[in-house]
Amino acid sequence: MKHITRVSVISTGTVRIRPEHVETNGTPRLWWLSTSRQWTAPRPINVYVIEHERGLVLFDTGQDRRSVTDPSYFPGGVVGRLYHRLAEFDIPEDATLGDRLSAQGYDIADVRYAILSHLHQDHIGGLRELPSSARVLVSRTELASADKRLAVLDGVMREHVRLPGIDWAPVDPAPTADASLAPFTHAHDVMGDGSLLLLPTPGHTAGSLSLLLRSEGLPNLLFVGDLTYDAELLAADRVPGVGERKLLHETTRRVNELVSRAPGAAVLAAHDPAAARLLEAALARQEGRTVENG
Repeated sequence: MKHITRVSVISTGTVRIRPEHVETNGTPRLWWLSTSRQWTAPRPINVYVIEHERGLVLFDTGQDRRSVTDPSYFPGGVVGRLYHRLAEFDIPEDATLGDRLSAQGYDIADVRYAILSHLHQDHIGGLRELPSSARVLVSRTELASADKRLAVLDGVMREHVRLPGIDWAPVDPAPTADASLAPFTHAHDVMGDGSLLLLPTPGHTAGSLSLLLRSEGLPNLLFVGDLTYDAELLAADRVPGVGERKLLHETTRRVNELVSRAPGAAVLAAHDPAAARLLEAALARQEGRTVENG
């Protein structure tokens, strides 16, 4: 049954990160974060927009523009310096979540669900813009991490997460008998119709979630947040430098096994420069169109 009519991607600016962030070279994170002299080319800060028959759904909410305009947005001291060494953001004036949705013909007031892959700054930046009627889904494990005493050292700034008026919906993926999800054994059905399934994909953070989209007339799409920064690296089991390496490899293998059984499926990450092209190519194949490479 056709529950979803359209899927698109918008980007709330760009970010430059360290090459060791994109793919680990085996060096401990604190070492390369403190010593690396290189940045990647600018990478998108993607938000995926899904038109479901029951309302507008977002996967992640991008980066808050105040992070480049408000000197008090980030922590101070040594921790703040590490945040600034981790990433450099470029967020134009018209790159807020609401502005980018509006440019695609949407009204942010119509967002019914916002799903967060995890709680790092470049995924929760649009929370302040969401309407009070929107439900915000995140794993219960991830939400609990925001309340830890030293959450800021794990990249979670509580003051930008625990905002007044947010309708949190903590997710606990439940056992599933759906053999088509193997090797995943747990999932959360967002709409109750099988079209949007949240899968536990820990590694980047303990509570990271990915979203599997399955709907008539559309290719299978798997939105993976920061499990990878490049779909080709994920396919080769080459993992990022932020997260628990053993768990990243384990989750990556599970994702690759799932995708291998769904011809035409696309893996869409939060900061993959190829993501928009991969999405368009997957949609075009489903519709029997061709798209130019580039």
